[in-house]
Amino acid sequence: MNVRRSAAVVAVLAATAGVGTGLGTGFAPAALADDTAPNAPSASPSQAIPTGLYGSTDPKYDGVWRQSLTLVALDAVDEKPGAGAVDWLLGQQCANGAFAAYRPDPTAQCDAKTAVDTNSTAAAVQALAAVGGHDAQAERAVGWLKDNQNDDGGWGFTAGGPSDANSTSVVIGALAAVGEAPDGQKKAGHSPYDALRALALPCAAGTEGSGAFAYQPDKKGGLAANADATAAAVLGSLGEGFVVDTGKTGDSGENGDSGENGDSGNSGSSGTTGGAAECAGGTSPEDAAHNGAVYLAGALTSAGYLKSALAGAEDQPDLGNTADAVVALAAAGDTDATAKPLAWLEKNYGPWAAKSGPAAYAQLILAAHAAGTDPRDFGGADLVAQLTETGPARDVADYSSVPSDDTADGGGDDGGIATGVVLGAGLGLAALAGAALTRLTRKRRRT
Repeated sequence: MNVRRSAAVVAVLAATAGVGTGLGTGFAPAALADDTAPNAPSASPSQAIPTGLYGSTDPKYDGVWRQSLTLVALDAVDEKPGAGAVDWLLGQQCANGAFAAYRPDPTAQCDAKTAVDTNSTAAAVQALAAVGGHDAQAERAVGWLKDNQNDDGGWGFTAGGPSDANSTSVVIGALAAVGEAPDGQKKAGHSPYDALRALALPCAAGTEGSGAFAYQPDKKGGLAANADATAAAVLGSLGEGFVVDTGKTGDSGENGDSGENGDSGNSGSSGTTGGAAECAGGTSPEDAAHNGAVYLAGALTSAGYLKSALAGAEDQPDLGNTADAVVALAAAGDTDATAKPLAWLEKNYGPWAAKSGPAAYAQLILAAHAAGTDPRDFGGADLVAQLTETGPARDVADYSSVPSDDTADGGGDDGGIATGVVLGAGLGLAALAGAALTRLTRKRRRT
């Protein structure tokens, strides 16, 4: 669930544009905008940002993802989205239920060339479930995800692509968001948890990558520890989506009645509470999540951040993965281990979030929410206000401007929503794709 979601989309679109990708194990949702990458592209003077969309950069590679993450984060802190924000997301859905990273003309029919993907679709499901009132669209998206489950129980970034930990986990979050049990969604007898289990490294003290998850197996079937995949898979193994409620909140007092996270994933049998550093010996999804959390806690530097895995930047912090690690550790019950990375993020997030945009602010809000701190007082700053400033004006106190299911479920790909979009001159696709794919290739070396 990292903000760095767009390189895989770049790769897909670049391939259709004739740019060589060498995608292979394509690192699903990877980074165009992280602390080591150049500034994300701004919209050209001739290009209007679609009404209702959060962020001012071109949405070609991350529009649905950042919009969905934003809506989920705002809902988590009881904040209404800006005018037209939900409308914009609904307008991006194809008639078959799937979402692409961005469709510049939502009134046009989706076809075989429309680069729909599981991550955008699953993120949109979580967003629609959060804001409520759009069950038909969410169910249609879930139906598409189910139709494209792999025989191993997981999902790849594209339909039919090899399963990976990140994509499988975000789909698990979508299933949970609409009230479906992920372990009941099986293909060829395998559930999503089976797919994640196959990507978990053995947990044994003193061994490299102990307890982590790989993104995908390498060409020889080997597994290499991947912090981004591990953070995602911890949530997936626990049946969690983007929002983690630990029962310890500092933003509004909700969810404070239980004082614990779940009734099985944090049980004493798997040792996920209390920050225990020992491996869990079982094979349940909860045990795998515990072991992944142990890996993440051990991978944090003494200052509290995860290091970048990009070639040439190994000593640089990775703010996106650090924020995701906070959410994963909180979900696994190790809230003590979230204190240091959260404090580090409070001091250092500013330039990264300002450059990366709404998805980064959303990640930070979700990290603070999961750890039980107030995102409206994050190192003295108001993350919620900073996020809302990246988008349209806040709507009235309800969603009356958003079509209801019976009116928004028409025959067109936009669900009956008329969305004005102006798409101007391009980004220089080949250059952008080349830069993004360089980072993608570098990330693949650690998978």
